[in-house]
Amino acid sequence: MSGNANSLTHIALQKFKRNFWGVLSFWIIVLCGVVALLAYVLAPDNSTNANQMHLSIHSKKPGFKVMMLVIPGSTVNKQAFLDKMLFGVNSSDTEIPITSYRFTESDLIYVPYSGEGDGGLEKKISFSEFGTGPDAREVVNRYITERKFILGTDKYGRDLLSRLLVGARISFSIGFVAVLISLLIGMFMGAVAGYFGGKVDAFIMWVINITWSIPTLLLVIAITLALGKGFWQVFIAVGLTMWVEVARVVRGQIMGVKETQYVTAAKALGYKSGRIIFRHIIPNIMAPVIVISAANFASAILIESGLSFLGIGAQPPTPSWGAMIKDHYNYIILGKPYLAIVPGLAIMLLVMAFMLMGNALRDALDVKS
Repeated sequence: MSGNANSLTHIALQKFKRNFWGVLSFWIIVLCGVVALLAYVLAPDNSTNANQMHLSIHSKKPGFKVMMLVIPGSTVNKQAFLDKMLFGVNSSDTEIPITSYRFTESDLIYVPYSGEGDGGLEKKISFSEFGTGPDAREVVNRYITERKFILGTDKYGRDLLSRLLVGARISFSIGFVAVLISLLIGMFMGAVAGYFGGKVDAFIMWVINITWSIPTLLLVIAITLALGKGFWQVFIAVGLTMWVEVARVVRGQIMGVKETQYVTAAKALGYKSGRIIFRHIIPNIMAPVIVISAANFASAILIESGLSFLGIGAQPPTPSWGAMIKDHYNYIILGKPYLAIVPGLAIMLLVMAFMLMGNALRDALDVKS
């Protein structure tokens, strides 16, 4: 049995490797996952939630460059590398976009950025604010840099690329948590209904049909409003609406295999129903469950984006691709459509990758092909 199982797994893997779009989608998902995990390491703005605002440089085009003056804060936050990687840098520093600067004996005089022109009111700041003596070269080397915004800035002057990278965490998190919840509930409910049948099956199917009849988005909105707005509330709400599809698939699969010889043999040996279901039947029907999980992952990303667009998903300043589209969809007709198109393309790419990988898994795990 072990050799046969390994050979079937090997055959399925080889079939999957021959599917170009499936393999490409798999590596896209892996790349997006790595980017999401290392978001604060890769993001130009590694502050918490990539929320460093500069209103004077809002809505700038991709490739925009500006000189940035950093005034160190009064408190020094010591963070471990792992803490910075997971939650960003907690910094009290103040960043000021500037057009030009010059020095006196003990002061830095600068012109804040106010547009494309060079004119503006000069402001003065003492070298003592930087915690150094009257050394102009040290101030320039440490606190004045040229900042480039690869994808431009949003309407609040935040780095769009950094927000996009950190926002990938929301999409991956909602997918994993929602699919995990749907699998735990759906596999249990479907397994119990399909194995025992009778009144138990009738009751569970009644619950499934009632849940299925309610539009998914409306049900998610209702659960979200009941639990409150927030990060984890959305995860739970989406997961609680996706279990019905898993339950129906598991129920149908178990009804088809519960009369097979290995199940009958397990009953004859006196095994309990729980052991038969979860140690003998479930492992043999995982192929369709894996395929539907990939589709549910994509659906969860779309639902979360829709909720964030409606304002009841992840709350500001937490970056979310759906919220980024909501903040900037007006710019589509104002000559800067990329502010909404870029996060929209990110959603489309990730969802399409999961759907194509799901199709490839379906073909690879199909024993009839």
